Amino acid sequence: MLQLLRNAHVFSPEPRGSCHLLISGELVAWMGQDVELPAELDAEEIDLEGRIVIPGLIDPHVHITGGGGESGEHTQIAPVPFEHFASSGITTVAGLLGTDDETRGTTSLIATARGLRNKGMSAYCYTGGYHIPPMTLTGTVRKDIVFIDPVIGVGEIAISDHRSSQPTLDEVLRVASEAYVGGMLANKAGVAHFHLGNGPRGLSLLRDAIRTSEIPPRVFYPTHVNRRKRLFEEAMDLATRGCYVDVTVYPNGSDQEGLSAEAAILLYLESGLPGERLTASSDAGGSLPRFDSEGNLIALDTGQPSALTRCLTSLLREGHSVRRVLPIFTLNPARALRLFKKGQITKGSDADLVVLDERFEVDSVMARGRWIHGPLAQGAKSSSALPVGGARS
Repeated sequence: MLQLLRNAHVFSPEPRGSCHLLISGELVAWMGQDVELPAELDAEEIDLEGRIVIPGLIDPHVHITGGGGESGEHTQIAPVPFEHFASSGITTVAGLLGTDDETRGTTSLIATARGLRNKGMSAYCYTGGYHIPPMTLTGTVRKDIVFIDPVIGVGEIAISDHRSSQPTLDEVLRVASEAYVGGMLANKAGVAHFHLGNGPRGLSLLRDAIRTSEIPPRVFYPTHVNRRKRLFEEAMDLATRGCYVDVTVYPNGSDQEGLSAEAAILLYLESGLPGERLTASSDAGGSLPRFDSEGNLIALDTGQPSALTRCLTSLLREGHSVRRVLPIFTLNPARALRLFKKGQITKGSDADLVVLDERFEVDSVMARGRWIHGPLAQGAKSSSALPVGGARS
């Protein structure tokens, strides 16, 4: 099936101006200014009338099977519905297990990832969970990555957290090396994704791992690094050493000790650090608990996919340029997870597209060449238009 999308205002994520996009199957086959297709090709044509088109968002940290359970089975959170991702403009996810890697396991995680794929998204997952030794399907992290298609790394391994297995440096290095070699053998990311808690040790384990081993720094991929201001300062230092670092878009901003995702992103960008090393994730489906000093659960919130989109929309509405902030939600996580056909709009890339309206909100969403949300998914064309040049590039 061929689709010709005319008059798109493309951010790839760099600005490309007004373009026509030819979609063939699941790929972007061509992009340019002038095109006339022979009638016998029977391409469906859609005039986007100058609306902004960006790559589909990539969420590198999602509890696709649901999280929670820190205060008993009744506190478990339900799996995230496909429609919640689609309506948020998220076309690619990396699923994982959290504190509960006992009643929720690798088999259900892989099955859920495959189910999301069957519905049209691109879904991957990590093997393991909070604890070391990791919960795996084949018996080792390396084999899971090599032999199970959706598995691209290990995580989220908890450090600096009272719920972790209190791993030692040797244990962290052993798991990271398993992920790295598995990634080499399978031509996958092979990352070790680390959950950061509020503990005073912060990122010291990862600093020591980078300093004392030959494993490339990009393998160590910490998340929730904006939960404390001091922790975020440590994360910015890790980025200079070659790590990707991930901020969480908390649904209610942040408490006094932390930074909202928006504030963390702006602080990072204004610090002159390597822009390509920062990513953002929703923690969708995950529990966002608060504990007292004795480890008792006193409050519980839930991560939502829409938080990721709201964060991007908020930054754009505040006047921050698309080319500056968009890679954090698209190209950067694609690089971190080595999904080289994702996160950009170019010839040969996956046809994952988000059409934005004049308020930078999601209008229609295409995943792998098929419209999965919005008026275009229903066979109708939206009448709202954003004039070309209506966004800061």
